[in-house]
Amino acid sequence: MRHRFGNAKLKRDVGSRNSLFKNLTTSVILEERVITTVPKAKAIQPMVEKMITLAKRDTLHTRRQAASFLTTPASVKKLFDTLGSRFGQRNGGYTRITRLGNRKGDGAELAMLELVGSELV
Repeated sequence: MRHRFGNAKLKRDVGSRNSLFKNLTTSVILEERVITTVPKAKAIQPMVEKMITLAKRDTLHTRRQAASFLTTPASVKKLFDTLGSRFGQRNGGYTRITRLGNRKGDGAELAMLELVGSELV
């Protein structure tokens, strides 16, 4: 019996899982929304929230921490320049998961992970 379930494994080894998490987190920060499966969205949601919390402090140390996790310099720049100031007064809850139904090919349940305040007008 596993008492406290850890992170989602997503049927991947450690390296590919870490790459998936870094790439999806970078995509969410750059595009402000990403469509993926529900387990992947639930797995990367805490990571996106942690990156935005780092951006709210905006020190050299937090910039280097974010740069070590994110894959592009453009994502680090956007995170600290726009997203940190946008969520400056908000205490958590920066992302939202919206379920979209099943994918046509394999029937996987899709979800959209988006930043709060980036809704379509």
